[in-house]
Amino acid sequence: MLQYRLWQKILIVGSVILAAILAIPNFFTKEEVALWPGFAPKGRIALGLDLQGGSYLLLGVETEKVIDDRLTAMRQEIQRAMRPTGGRERIALEAAPTLNPAADSITLRVRDAAQVEDAAKRVRDLTRARAVIGAGVRPYDIAVTGPRIDVVMHPEAKRAFGQEALADSIEVVRRRIDPAGNKEVLIQPQGADRIVVQAPGDNDPEALKQIINRTGQLSFHRVDVSVSPEDQAAGLLPPNRIVMPIAATEGGGALVLWEEPEVTGDMVESASAGLNSDGGGFQINFSFDSRGARRFADYTREHIGELFAIVLDNEVISYPRIQSAITGGGGRITGNFSPEEANRIATLIRSGALPAPLTTLDQRTVGPDLGADSIRAGGIASIIAFGLVVLFMIVTYGRFGLYANIALIANLILLFGVLSILGSTLTLPGIAGIVLTIGMAVDANVLIYERIREEITGGKTPIQATELGFSKAFSAIADSNITTLLAAWIMLMLGAGPVRGFALTLAVGVVTSVFSAIVITRLIAGQYLLSKRPKTITL
Repeated sequence: MLQYRLWQKILIVGSVILAAILAIPNFFTKEEVALWPGFAPKGRIALGLDLQGGSYLLLGVETEKVIDDRLTAMRQEIQRAMRPTGGRERIALEAAPTLNPAADSITLRVRDAAQVEDAAKRVRDLTRARAVIGAGVRPYDIAVTGPRIDVVMHPEAKRAFGQEALADSIEVVRRRIDPAGNKEVLIQPQGADRIVVQAPGDNDPEALKQIINRTGQLSFHRVDVSVSPEDQAAGLLPPNRIVMPIAATEGGGALVLWEEPEVTGDMVESASAGLNSDGGGFQINFSFDSRGARRFADYTREHIGELFAIVLDNEVISYPRIQSAITGGGGRITGNFSPEEANRIATLIRSGALPAPLTTLDQRTVGPDLGADSIRAGGIASIIAFGLVVLFMIVTYGRFGLYANIALIANLILLFGVLSILGSTLTLPGIAGIVLTIGMAVDANVLIYERIREEITGGKTPIQATELGFSKAFSAIADSNITTLLAAWIMLMLGAGPVRGFALTLAVGVVTSVFSAIVITRLIAGQYLLSKRPKTITL
């Protein structure tokens, strides 16, 4: 039981050495680690907001706006489906489909009773094309009453769309704050309609809010030049027209646009800033997906010579004149853009539009001085805990207490090595988890050593007593640590922020402490007993 084969010894010692190598980057700055060769380990334990300082934002997601947008888009598609396309005749409606936000429904009335079934079929085809939600439920229910057709959003669909909006908002916020994916930013949901953003090291929450809160809604609209400035100023607009302000970079003013966009931002695949190929300044280059490329090519082919407005967040950022059909699947936005403005707009377009507006419910700034004090206090607590444990084990168990302390050091090395691989974020509760791990690591050794004492008292030789001590104490060690591991897993699944940091260090610490107590302590104690074969041992 105490005898290890050579390959097992190499594997045990090698795992500790490997963990130590993986933990080395934590003792150097990020800039120094970046200069290391490619094969060198570079994973580091990041410091959380409470240790490093930074900005904290609690954002509310207006999921009701998502429902309204879904219904508005469906109303536009239903109206478009009534037009004569693909050999199908036009279906005459008494009026444009009406939206009923309170009932989450759309109502349309067909003028000719003979066309009601055809209209209902077109609406059903549209709703069938939408994704099925849980248990095979369709997002919309269709009801036909005489010439009236009601399209009602299913309650399950509302919940699904809200959850989808929350997940999409988190992803958009992540791409805006951390487009390269190399910042130590924590972005996670809280409840059904809230997002927590923690940016360690960033002490400007206002700048963070400006980046996040732009909706990034991009659309391409036809310009209506037939409306006179007088009518525009008086608000006398033809049906389905809107007045949109022009960005200051384009000279200010306003344009009359068709309300329904020809191409929308969700059809844009990529966007980047670059030098203006026609002169000074910068431009934004973009490319469409197949659907957007087809629509863009068709529209520019049919409207050569007309103005085409590019709208970002309810502001015209450019309105070029179409010179020729654009069939390459992309285009460019030119204007008096500075490098920073061009990059910002490109990032907004590339990250996608926020599916719902975000409201700031809470914002805090944690100063670096407070974080430094927390690190200092946590470090002192860890050192005191480590020193007391080491002293207790040596005083109580002598030579075997020293073996337990060696295993404790190996346990800490393994713990920091694993946390470095995972790229974990260390918070103040995480430090508490490490301190708790130090105590738990020797708890297993105490169980083993007390069992060995009992066996020696019963007349067993040191080797026999040690073998029995390790084997018989294992069940108690396993039971206690499995329950702790289960509690840590529950905190990881249900907790948020600092709670998850504590749970992660606790879970990793449980695994490494059991390994160090059962394997490393046995290896060291076994080497001593099998080589020296003492007649008695002091415990």
